[in-house]
Amino acid sequence: MAIHPEIAKILATLPAPDGSPLNPEAMRAHEESMVAPLEERLPLHSVEDLTLQTSAGQVPVRIYTPVEAETYGLLVYFHGGAFFLGSLDTHDHVARSLARETGHKVISVGYRRAPEAAFPAGLEDCYGVVRWAAGQGQRLGWDGKNLAIAGDSSGGTFVAAVAAKAHDDGFAGITHQVLFYPSLDLDFDVDRYASLRENAEGYGLETAGLKPFNSFYLESGADPADPLVSPIKREDLSGLPPALVITAEYDPLRDEGELYGYRLKEAGVDATVSRYAGSNHGFVQNFSWIPEFHRAFRETGDFLKRD
Repeated sequence: MAIHPEIAKILATLPAPDGSPLNPEAMRAHEESMVAPLEERLPLHSVEDLTLQTSAGQVPVRIYTPVEAETYGLLVYFHGGAFFLGSLDTHDHVARSLARETGHKVISVGYRRAPEAAFPAGLEDCYGVVRWAAGQGQRLGWDGKNLAIAGDSSGGTFVAAVAAKAHDDGFAGITHQVLFYPSLDLDFDVDRYASLRENAEGYGLETAGLKPFNSFYLESGADPADPLVSPIKREDLSGLPPALVITAEYDPLRDEGELYGYRLKEAGVDATVSRYAGSNHGFVQNFSWIPEFHRAFRETGDFLKRD
């Protein structure tokens, strides 16, 4: 189907890329300026900001409790932003919707970003928070069942990498992984996946922009050949947690996400690949107010209910 008309309206207003160098500080400031005021955000039982002491050091988090209850499943969330953008605030609405639609207590991670923090700082922060959550069940009101991880775009990269690190460390506590239009191959050879050419221009995220947007991360020491940087390069995917991979029809990264899901299945992992027709990269963050795309949160909730 064609790109959703509401998305098309927004895309028509975007200026064409002019090739100017990216300015992280200015781009972050612009993102933060778009954050909705607190009174306009989805209300939940409680939202609490904390700084945790983890194996990676101190990490800021925001904990979302959807309703008052005795126990909860836990969902640790890693925001997107090409490893240098995004924050607890810019993705606050995503975490709130995840909490509301899944019924889980959501722990959103304010991990260190490139270029200020070199690889693997952000990844270690995410992993450290997952291990912290696993050891804080009583404090968090954990029901002892689900300890899920979820992330969008580069946050999806961290989901796959954290799941792999946990497996290799012998930590079996992660029960589910949810990847929204993940970036799983940071080798940006345009002939590697058909979607890099099919969706190269005109849909928000453009194939030509992938290399410069990810350059801050790669120049900080992240090697695209490393499976913790490009998780699709991991040879053995067996033993990883059940996965839900949600992709967007008009996304240059669509095919690598779907291939990863299919490879998980081939390795014996319970994996579901769900493509959202008419959507583009970033739709969970940017267009979840459209009912067809808000469904991604409900699909996540349904996935977390599966045994």
